[in-house]
Amino acid sequence: MTSPQRLVWDATARTRGWFVLASATSVLGSAGTLAFPWAMAQALDAVVARRPATGPVLVCAALLALVVTTGALQTLANGGYGSGTVAALRRSLARRALDAGVPGTADFPAGDLAGRLSAGCAQAGAAGVTLVTASAAVLTSLGGVVALWLLDWRIGLCFSLGVPPLVVIARMFMNRGSGLFLQYQETQGRISALLLEAVGGARTIGASGTAAAETRRVLEPLPELSRTGHRVWALQRDTGWQVGLLIPAVEVLVLCAGGLALLHGDISAGQLAAVVGYTALAMAALDQLDALFALGMSAAGARRVAEVVDQPAPAPGTRPRPAGGHGTVTLSGVTVRSGSRLVLDAVDLTVPAGTALAVVGRSGAGKSTLAALIGRLREPDTGTVAIDGVPLRELTPQALRVAVGYAFERPALLGTTVAGMIAFARPDASHEDVVAAAGAARADDFVTRLPRGYDTPLTDAPLSGGEVQRLGLARALVHDPAVIVLDDALSSLDTATEARVDSALAAAWSDRTRVLIAHRVSTAARADLVAWLADGTIRALGPHTELWQLADYRALFAASSTVPEAEADHEARATTDPGADHGTHEHANPHAQEPV
Repeated sequence: MTSPQRLVWDATARTRGWFVLASATSVLGSAGTLAFPWAMAQALDAVVARRPATGPVLVCAALLALVVTTGALQTLANGGYGSGTVAALRRSLARRALDAGVPGTADFPAGDLAGRLSAGCAQAGAAGVTLVTASAAVLTSLGGVVALWLLDWRIGLCFSLGVPPLVVIARMFMNRGSGLFLQYQETQGRISALLLEAVGGARTIGASGTAAAETRRVLEPLPELSRTGHRVWALQRDTGWQVGLLIPAVEVLVLCAGGLALLHGDISAGQLAAVVGYTALAMAALDQLDALFALGMSAAGARRVAEVVDQPAPAPGTRPRPAGGHGTVTLSGVTVRSGSRLVLDAVDLTVPAGTALAVVGRSGAGKSTLAALIGRLREPDTGTVAIDGVPLRELTPQALRVAVGYAFERPALLGTTVAGMIAFARPDASHEDVVAAAGAARADDFVTRLPRGYDTPLTDAPLSGGEVQRLGLARALVHDPAVIVLDDALSSLDTATEARVDSALAAAWSDRTRVLIAHRVSTAARADLVAWLADGTIRALGPHTELWQLADYRALFAASSTVPEAEADHEARATTDPGADHGTHEHANPHAQEPV
């Protein structure tokens, strides 16, 4: 497993230039700060003894300039180092989350994952800056302690009496705080996940009059958050007053020892002034409560980021797609489990190249799981999925994405403009390619009515669910893979529009392998073959006209006409995917995510 410390260190390695600058300026600044009280003592003793003080004063001025300059450079370096580390952590987390397919899963709901990506990475990324700053303060403090011992051993001893209580206080703070910081962030993540779920289903909530109940559900973890927050504040309060009593007590003790040493002639007036300065510097080690708190929050944030980074991601293959392959899909002994539930049980299926296969079945039969397996959006627990005889796990990511494309029920509106959204999978597509794909998907008519046509920003394009689905189909057409998976991609279209779009797609993809997750009898009837999933297995495989002779097969569509299975599947997903839209699909959510 990736330790939080290793995670932050790896991110630091990507911004090593800023890290080196921050560390170097911290050391130089500490050296200048430590030398300043000594130079000031020399200048004061020279004035008292009526000796020329020009040299010591110039040294003081040079040291002051050094401290100011290194302080400014350290501020700049800390900013670059901190922001670079946070950016590196966010890239690592986002890449692993997408590679491992964790967004929206039960362990990592969308709201919680967004919290880890924003606040968690920011807190973890701040650890390096905090450590550099705190280390500089501790280094300066240690130098101050050494200087006190060199000036007079009794003064150094008086200060050192305050170190053991400080160590005890710091250790108690970190031991008690580490669990509280993590618990606080986890509770925040749960609230974020519930809130995002409620926002996604705002229309359904409003239509059903359940706003009050949903508010109570979203805010249910709030008392726990409050209790944890109060415990954190109580810990800060207790540590604060303990340190607040310790620091003045040590200062008084040290200054008393210095005053007695001056009276006995053991130190000069300038050296007493140096004692005052070095005491203030040495006290910096005793006043690091804010740094301890920041480090505790950083450690908790790093642990939450590491939980996602540690998720296993499928290893990329190294083989290209074989030349001359036409898109034959083969599933051999494929088994998939979700917890203790068997979703697919040793499924064997071959989809010949150029075939349109409709996959039908009741809710929970494993249709979407099978669709995800074809493009390696999900790994089988056992068995092999292959295209043109090459297992997907052996194909390079580029070869796999060229070979398999998807159109989803709720396409994500990725890109800045309508044209950019359609060409998202193929940025080099020409405008003519985009328009042709939109025309085939029957999207050109409503796109041309938008304020700026294909150049209309997505934020300014009011689109219905059916229109967004047609844009998703246009995007798949531009992608033009050998195998296209339509995962309920026509569900928001009326029957007549679906028939027209399906005919256009059949013409455009006449030589492509198509796998359609079907809920309507008309979709199954237009396919070359139908795979009927039941209880995790393929109950029957054949043309729709043959399967229609089976009473149970006809009953499948009769049931879906009463309670549309797309809706049932959607509600089933809503119980496990808090990011799912709980409302209807009349208007698309521009931020809805496709499974990746």
